[in-house]
Amino acid sequence: MGKHTVQLKGSASEDSRLSAYFKALGKQKMLMLMSLPFLAWVIVFKYIPLWGWTIAFQKYRLGRDIFDQAWVGWDNFKYLFKEQQFYLVLRNTLVMSSINLVMGFVTAIVLALLLNELRRIAFKRTVQTISYLPHFISWVVAANIVQTALAPEGIINVLLLQLNLIDKPVLWLGVGEYFWGILGVTEIWKNVGFNTIIYLAAITTIDPTQYEAARIDGASRLQQMWHITLPGIKPVIVILLIMNLGHILESGFEPQYLLGNGMNVEYSENLDIFVLKYGIQMNNYGLATAAGMFKTVVSFIFLIVANNLAKRLGESRLY
Repeated sequence: MGKHTVQLKGSASEDSRLSAYFKALGKQKMLMLMSLPFLAWVIVFKYIPLWGWTIAFQKYRLGRDIFDQAWVGWDNFKYLFKEQQFYLVLRNTLVMSSINLVMGFVTAIVLALLLNELRRIAFKRTVQTISYLPHFISWVVAANIVQTALAPEGIINVLLLQLNLIDKPVLWLGVGEYFWGILGVTEIWKNVGFNTIIYLAAITTIDPTQYEAARIDGASRLQQMWHITLPGIKPVIVILLIMNLGHILESGFEPQYLLGNGMNVEYSENLDIFVLKYGIQMNNYGLATAAGMFKTVVSFIFLIVANNLAKRLGESRLY
């Protein structure tokens, strides 16, 4: 009898939760309708193309129907994991992604904190505009600017020679070991201003009375940033970190392709260029698809692990 009563109570509570859930959905029906176009876009352009993953298990040839291809099973994956070049580009991808992740987060947060402390609105807007502008420059133009600045007669070598820091011009893009650092600085220059927008928006949600109370207690501006601003935007930082970890194997394509050359190829070539060079250009579409599948699966694992880790630590998470 007691067990039966507990089951009835449990089912009643579940029914009440479901009814409350559907009532909440009914109140947000306009938001749900507005999300339908985005949902349709995701299904059409993200989920339906997953059918193309079957190419990874085929010896795919153009001009034939996808069902009229020679099936090779896991051969493309076996070849991929035996290829020494694959591990080289995997290393480059992870290193460049980590550099972009760490430097991008730190510089964007620091710039947002500094901009928030500016009291002269005109100067603040000027700095924001200047820092945002490079984001809207195409990578073709940006790469040309970087190549010109780093040329033997470019402004970087001229300044270093004037300061007596080097004895002769350096061919910066001709030394592979320099490429990761050059790419990291270029990514910051191009994207740091735009990345601060989210953090500046998050800062505006912090209760101003907290700053007033801190000033009354004698807290300096640096202490206010450390004890109020940073904790206030911590949930946004965690969410963005989780999302970026889901793209850990996507270090970019345009900057590596445009700034890379035969002298720095061992450090500039990443997974996307590997797919283009050893897959598509050599008509080995099965290998290219296998590499793409590997990237997607690993990124998905990183996303799940990061989200669960944030959940265990009691931080904000995606779901």
